[in-house]
Amino acid sequence: MFLLGIDLGTSSVKISVVDAATRRAVASVQYPETEAEILTPQPGWAEQDPEIWWQNTKNAIKKSHATGKYDPKEIKAIGIAYQMHGLVMTDAAGNSLRNSIIWCDSRAVQTGQQAFDAVGHAFSLHHHLNSPGNFTASKLAWVKENEPDLYEKADKVMLPGDFIAFKLSGSMTTSVSALSEGVFWDFRSNTLSESLLNYFGFSAGLFPEIRPVFSVHGEVSAEVAQELGLAQGVPIGYKAGDQPNNALSLNVLEPGEVAATAGTSGVIYGVSDALVYDPASRVNTFAHVNYLPEHIRTGILLCINGTGILYSWARKILGGHFSYPELNRLAAQAALGADGLKVLPFGNGAERILDNRTIGAHIENIDLNRHTAAHILKAIHEGIAFSFRYGLDIMRENGYDPSVIKAGNSNLFLSEVFRQDFVGATGVPVELYDHDGSVGAALGAGLGTGHYSTAAEAFSNLEKIRTVAPEATGRYNELYEEWKEILNLKLQNNGNR
Repeated sequence: MFLLGIDLGTSSVKISVVDAATRRAVASVQYPETEAEILTPQPGWAEQDPEIWWQNTKNAIKKSHATGKYDPKEIKAIGIAYQMHGLVMTDAAGNSLRNSIIWCDSRAVQTGQQAFDAVGHAFSLHHHLNSPGNFTASKLAWVKENEPDLYEKADKVMLPGDFIAFKLSGSMTTSVSALSEGVFWDFRSNTLSESLLNYFGFSAGLFPEIRPVFSVHGEVSAEVAQELGLAQGVPIGYKAGDQPNNALSLNVLEPGEVAATAGTSGVIYGVSDALVYDPASRVNTFAHVNYLPEHIRTGILLCINGTGILYSWARKILGGHFSYPELNRLAAQAALGADGLKVLPFGNGAERILDNRTIGAHIENIDLNRHTAAHILKAIHEGIAFSFRYGLDIMRENGYDPSVIKAGNSNLFLSEVFRQDFVGATGVPVELYDHDGSVGAALGAGLGTGHYSTAAEAFSNLEKIRTVAPEATGRYNELYEEWKEILNLKLQNNGNR
């Protein structure tokens, strides 16, 4: 028996097929091989075509099958993880009406702020745990205001993972976790938010049927089964945003446990047993995968938009011929402090930790006679690590101070330079695990279909690789204060909402 995990990321779709008995991946692939395009029709906008997501998902599944390492007909459940906050709108026939406005798009910042003011800051934070900010509800309101003809054609509104599940099965469902990440959910009434729906003029009929995260969200249709070589009727047993799923994949489910990732964006995600919120909504609280009204489990999410995407940009600027391991080795040639070079990585849309301001990415203090590519790469590592520290200090202001952080040995955490910069800047040890989000999604499907009775059973083979302990924290603190001084000047002089 095998479980299929789909991880719909910004840069690619990752697929893992997991042996349900051993909980090990027998095949893992991604598609496309090169990083998928983010469309920017205007500055600050970010879009992707949901139909391309679907094509990439199908191609990834076919590529996985081509390894010959399993019988596709023996796949018995499917789980889906997906890039959070994206707006997908479909017509009555289920056709996508426009490109998805994705997580790092900044166009709806003002729309969300106006809703925050109108609904009331205290009310919104108490009921939604967030400002509407730049989340999915505000993106939908932007479409309603600016593309009214298109909005009138909308029959359903979904998150990216909801759309992929629909394409697989023909069934449209969502979850409380998904609705909360869009700021559509009222945690006090445990219903769709009447206050926001009324303010924006949204019909409750726009939203699919709500089901638990761990439950059947449809079954593979005959047409899709034939095209992809799967058995008809395979249940989709799990759906969650990529960050809650990353936490699940690391078995981070209980209060005080913390996960991190550093892919296109960077995230620290801590679990709480309370309906908590940051008064300035700089870090955000959503329903975790195991949230229930009677058993509260929320995820406190610190997000930095510009992490891996900055490293990708540097690779392109340096000619594109370096692999990421080669870049990491090059960064290791520069000493701590990057010879005075400082990088602010905030070039991928409005940053929540900066009060939804867009200040751009910056490289400061360049000395054309001294600085090399190694210094730039090292300063990028440090700038990203200092951004994590800046956001973690916000979490600490709100009483959430982790003693250890779990992370998968992937993306930027593959770099020893970054690992040391991260723990040095934050002062928090990192436990590295042999982990993958698509494997987590597959095991989530095993939970959702009852193959595993508990998360502990599903993730019993999770392997810790090593613990990275902070070093030279005094020097990192000095460098962080220098970095923060530059950031504060940019916020004073160049920040805009």
